[in-house]
Amino acid sequence: MNRNRLQGIIQNFNKAKILVVGDFILDQFIWGQVNRISPEAPVPVVQVKRESFMPGGALNVANNILTLGGTVMPSGVVGRDLFGRMLVKVMKNYGVDTGGVIYDDTRPTTQKTRIIAHSQQVVRFDREDSRNISEQDLENILKYIQKVIRNMDGVIIEDYGKGVVSPALIRRILKLVKRHKKFVLVDPKEKHFPYYKGVTAITPNRKEAYGGLAIFEGPESQEGLTVDQVGQRLLKKLQSRMVLMTLGEEGMALFEKNKQVVRIPTAAKEVFDVSGAGDTVVAVFALCLASGASAREAAYISNMAAGIVVGKLGTATVNQKELIRSFSEGERQPERAAVRPPTSKQPRAGGAG
Repeated sequence: MNRNRLQGIIQNFNKAKILVVGDFILDQFIWGQVNRISPEAPVPVVQVKRESFMPGGALNVANNILTLGGTVMPSGVVGRDLFGRMLVKVMKNYGVDTGGVIYDDTRPTTQKTRIIAHSQQVVRFDREDSRNISEQDLENILKYIQKVIRNMDGVIIEDYGKGVVSPALIRRILKLVKRHKKFVLVDPKEKHFPYYKGVTAITPNRKEAYGGLAIFEGPESQEGLTVDQVGQRLLKKLQSRMVLMTLGEEGMALFEKNKQVVRIPTAAKEVFDVSGAGDTVVAVFALCLASGASAREAAYISNMAAGIVVGKLGTATVNQKELIRSFSEGERQPERAAVRPPTSKQPRAGGAG
């Protein structure tokens, strides 16, 4: 593994084609300044300067793939409401394909509104209906998947717990990817871990990994376990080829079936906002696998991409030039990734990644 090899993988992103299935979210950002505290309550008064809208949730994964030069076909559900129309318009403005949008008259479009003042998030409020989508919506998504999957390299399931991802959807997707010999990656929701048995890989953060194992083995089962032990147990429980666990300031840990654990130090220089960092990781990991990378190469490049994104404010993305430049600047060399077998002597995990 060397810099030229990694650069070649990134340049091959232009040939990669990824299907993204999951929860569509409209991200709204309200930007302003705080100069005083409200006389009505001990809260800041934000003087609004501007607002912006971005594709969020599964669409942020799609936007990451698009920004990195890949082809992406996303599918999810929006309401027939003002926010739904706004979200489709935002998708078009960003160049994201809208052929997989499923409209539902009975549910609202999921929206997250973040108020930002002086580069700090003051508050966030959500509008959503997290009940499972209807059988008709499910069938419409599957029809779209059947239509496009033949030309895709792989599938990402982006689970934000807003109703799209269900056991029925996972089972049907797994049958399709097996038939067409594609990989399927999951950016997981903690409570849904049992859904994901048989997928190629999952990309949980530390909190999700520990919580997911607790879903399988009980609430006390993960206490005292190291990160390595949790990753190895999830690998067996899920019957997956890979688990890529993000560990915040500690970087990442890659677990592969019948292989040693690979630890990759963080590439972040400064952290301004972790919003959407997990979306970037799963998007880049998929692009790498579609471009002929090994799991270790894919994990290393994903780690570099995440390090760039958390240095930006808001739900950000990274492009090929930024990613390649990060290697040439020598922030981390691939040879420094630590490869080691699982051991009970690893430090206990701290907070969420």
